[in-house]
Amino acid sequence: MPMRRSLVLVDETARHPFLQSLPPHVRRAETPRDPRRGWHLTTDDLRQFLLAYCACFMAATAFLA
Repeated sequence: MPMRRSLVLVDETARHPFLQSLPPHVRRAETPRDPRRGWHLTTDDLRQFLLAYCACFMAATAFLA
């Protein structure tokens, strides 16, 4: 029985057969990341971390008490 394949245009720049079968918008990266930029934390990141830390601390304290 022959294998059925969907009609998809292949991209020869994608080296793997699976990547060749994907549509271009799936393979395209949203934004290239520059490793020289490093990490940057926002106040929202800090607030969410502290909220999660306090919640875990309270849960562990309640479990041990």
